[in-house]
Formats: sequence, structure tokens, C-alpha cells
Amino acid sequence: MEKRITTPLTEEKVKDLKAGDSVLLSGVIYTGRDAAHKRLAELLEKGEELPIDVKDAVIYYVGPTPAKEGMAIGSAGPTTSYRMDAYTPALLDHGLRGMIGKGLRNAEVIESMKKNKAVYFGAIGGAAALIGKCVKKAEIVTYEDLGAEAIRRLEVEDLPIVVVIDSEGNNLYKVGREAYLSSKK
Repeated sequence: MEKRITTPLTEEKVKDLKAGDSVLLSGVIYTGRDAAHKRLAELLEKGEELPIDVKDAVIYYVGPTPAKEGMAIGSAGPTTSYRMDAYTPALLDHGLRGMIGKGLRNAEVIESMKKNKAVYFGAIGGAAALIGKCVKKAEIVTYEDLGAEAIRRLEVEDLPIVVVIDSEGNNLYKVGREAYLSSKK
């Protein structure tokens, strides 16, 4: 069963999401990869204000390709998430509620997600062109000098994602593997 969710991604919405749920996400999300995350973390360390409001926000780990004519953005496949792990707990502590990427997260990130009632979504790496079609508007909001890694504000409609780690720490990579192995017995 697919769940339809619109941002902002409040704690109330997050608590109903469970590892393995298919989600169609609509609303405003931000992009950001490791270079942008490093800058955001440095601002937080200095006690300075962030250039985007991360409260109840979703950050998509992506460096999209340039837009083709008639499109808001080019291909927009997910980046490997562990590259943001060093910076993620500080952002979660400041209200970040959701992240979209691919791959595993470390134990510190998962504990911070549980503490801050956040969720980690997976996007399909091989579906970058399809994902790009879900983006209806894209604009760079900060760090333009980073090129594809600049932070963009995206308006998305029915972005297909899966809950990989829910706010209770249930991890699809773990429970999915266990379910598969137990079915082989």
C-alpha cells in the first residue's frame, strides 16, 4: 500500500511511517550532498543561522544533471547516504525530519533519528530520469559555487520513495534480509 505524504514532514506524519512502506512524496524538499552538508555543519558549529529552514524538512541527497528543455531538472538519482553521516546528527538536532538517499546509515545517525523522530527514505538509483520527472520546479537557494551540489529547493509531486529506516530505528536493510533468509528455511 502506498502512502501519500505532503511536506512539511511533521513528527505526526513520521510516526505513522514504518520500514518498508512505499511513499509518494509531494511538496517542497531540498537537495544537498556532502560539500553542502559540510558547510551547513560548520555554520551550526559556529552557532550561525542556516541558509535554509530544516525544521520538518526533507533533504534529498542528489546532484542533479542540467535540465532538458521543458523540464525543471535533469536526471536526479540518489547519492550514497553514508557520505553525509558525519553531518546528519547535527541537522537532525535542528529539526531535519527526513532524508532521501541510497545505502546504509551508521549507528550514530540511526540513534539520532530515533531521538529526533526522523525518517530515512530510499530512492531507486536506476530511476534517475523517472525521479527527475517528479520535480515540477527547481531553484538554487544557496552554495551556487558547488554546481550540481548546490542546495536547491525542489517542488515535487508523487516522488516514489521507500521508508528504509523509520523513526523507531527499524531498518529495512536488516529486517528485509532477515525475512528473506527465514523464508528460505
